[in-house]
Amino acid sequence: MDVMLLAGTSAEAVKLAPLAMTLEGHGVLRPVVVHSDRPDSGADHTLAPFGLAVDIWLGVGPRSGDRQAELLASLLPALDEVFRRHRPAALVVTGDTITALAGALAAFWARIPVVHLDAGLLLHDLDPFPHENVRQMVARIAALHLAPTTAAGAALRAEGVARQRITIVGNTAVDAVHYLAERDLPARCAELALLEMEVNEAGQRLVLVVWESGESWGEPLDRTLHAVRRLVEEHYDVQVLFPVPPNPALREQVVGGVGDLARVTITEPLDYPDLVRALRLSSLVLTDSDAIQEEAPAFAAPVLVLRDYTQRREAIESGFAWLVGTDSDTVHIAATEVLIGHRQVSTAENPYGDGNAAARSVIALEDLLGIAEEHFSTWEALS
Repeated sequence: MDVMLLAGTSAEAVKLAPLAMTLEGHGVLRPVVVHSDRPDSGADHTLAPFGLAVDIWLGVGPRSGDRQAELLASLLPALDEVFRRHRPAALVVTGDTITALAGALAAFWARIPVVHLDAGLLLHDLDPFPHENVRQMVARIAALHLAPTTAAGAALRAEGVARQRITIVGNTAVDAVHYLAERDLPARCAELALLEMEVNEAGQRLVLVVWESGESWGEPLDRTLHAVRRLVEEHYDVQVLFPVPPNPALREQVVGGVGDLARVTITEPLDYPDLVRALRLSSLVLTDSDAIQEEAPAFAAPVLVLRDYTQRREAIESGFAWLVGTDSDTVHIAATEVLIGHRQVSTAENPYGDGNAAARSVIALEDLLGIAEEHFSTWEALS
């Protein structure tokens, strides 16, 4: 029985990778990784550290300049054709992207059960959060909701989702982080390798800055860069690593803001194993990324969330992260408090799970598809 796992972004591929690895050892279910892009997109590079590869390419994109309507219109017939040819037992989508919505719609129309990984991460408001619209539509279609936290499960119940369709599994990103940390792959990025030596041998401290949101470029980023500049000038043992997305205007803004500082290293985006390695090294993380908020608690790396609102409330409430926005003084004060020890990260358990989310997800899939327990049970993986 094939279980298709649909990805359209690197973040989705990371979330799905632990589930694919767990299914590979299953006696009945077989993972089939489907990617919306083309083979030359580099998407295989995200999966390679997990020993995985894309099985089916849709060849759709997204291409530069594509609007959401165009992407959805291209994905639906491509997915419909794949479902007609392969007829999987279930389709797993994750998150709140157009790829997830297209997969859920096409599978629902083909009468294939939809499994929503990372379900229940609601933002309440459709404006200014268009992804919330996608999440709500996928939630209406899904036959099984794999919620990362108790709060996410409660949010789904409040929306009227039946309790028997919800399973709290944890966050598979934690599984991915644990797996790569155990492999301890050497840094591929030369700049990161050098910083690692300085942190480990010269007693330096690493501050990792990860900036993703296109809506926050301009003044919000300028304010953050000003705070970073002040930190470097005031703390002589601080090294800053700033991987910049492949956008010329963004890179120009970052280089113009902090590029003249000797202890600021600006790099291309890190591949995922290097990002995990950087998180392990970090004494402080400044980010607007949802994914980083989930991954950093695995290493007790304190996080300042450079946003006014976050879906990842558990990290805030558990004391692994602080929501600070982008006011320069606020960011500078909070970062300074972390660096001098006046603001300390929690010693509690990771609110996003223990690294067994994929195993719990497979158990829920077995139940959904009516597979007898004697065929395979992932309870052994949890014992």
